[in-house]
Amino acid sequence: MMDPDRIKIFTGNANPALAQEICDFLGLPLGLSSVKTFADGEIYLQIHENVRGADVFAVQPTCKPVDRNLMELLLMIDALRRASADRITAVLPYYGYARQDRKDKPRVPISAKLIAKLLEKAGADRILALDLHAAQIQGFFDVPVDHLFATPVMIDYLKAVQTPATVVVSPDAGGVERARAFAKRINVPLAIIDKRRDDVNVAEVMHIIGEVAGRECLIVDDLIDTAGTLVKGAEALMNEGAASVMACATHAVLSPLAVERIEGSKIKEVVLTNSIPLSEEARGCGKIRTLSVAPLLARAIQSIHEETSVSTLFI
Repeated sequence: MMDPDRIKIFTGNANPALAQEICDFLGLPLGLSSVKTFADGEIYLQIHENVRGADVFAVQPTCKPVDRNLMELLLMIDALRRASADRITAVLPYYGYARQDRKDKPRVPISAKLIAKLLEKAGADRILALDLHAAQIQGFFDVPVDHLFATPVMIDYLKAVQTPATVVVSPDAGGVERARAFAKRINVPLAIIDKRRDDVNVAEVMHIIGEVAGRECLIVDDLIDTAGTLVKGAEALMNEGAASVMACATHAVLSPLAVERIEGSKIKEVVLTNSIPLSEEARGCGKIRTLSVAPLLARAIQSIHEETSVSTLFI
């Protein structure tokens, strides 16, 4: 039994349901805090219990509204540090700004690097992240980073619907490593969608690399934002003779029109996790299934607290 005086878990407004589920799994109460907004939009945050000398975990995905949720996390970390917490771990089920991880145009920031420095400066002693858009983001931090993958959660479900005709599909060249690892775990072939991105959030599918005719295709990605890439990829696969198309992704960013596009597409099912809370529209979509990453994150938190190996979760 974990000592609630030695380990504490707090959360902001981004995804309190996930934080509560993590606490339930560990048999711990969710830390008492309040996050309010002043009339001018400033955020007010207060921790309502003693954290002196405690091992504290702040659970907060920096999803929409990204800047507000990020600011809540920074303020929470600062408050915990000033309250003399022994160690503060920022638990990021979703890392906002992760797609801005390099200079791909002149005079643009490396936003993912800036976020890392903000978290460190606020007082985070270590980071627990889930399915970073690029694994190299770990190198932006000068504190320890535990990078988990939702693959085990997905595979437990997908093995039940897998058939001998299943093929894993990477939606682009950048996701090949992720898709290859997934295909290896379930022992199926790999295919790749070759696409050219003409502008932000606009993608044009070019052609398919690999055999998909007559097969049940499973598109594997880290997140779904506008669903434009996903839907066009599904259309390309069906045009190449695919028998059916499913998709799975860790982060349900789901910008406006994404759910509508999924509903109107030829995709049979989209499997997502609760790293980001789903909108009411997404929850009502018959094609979307949600799996919980709370047990995965809870086991990682327990391992970090007990100073035991987390490597068994890095699958």
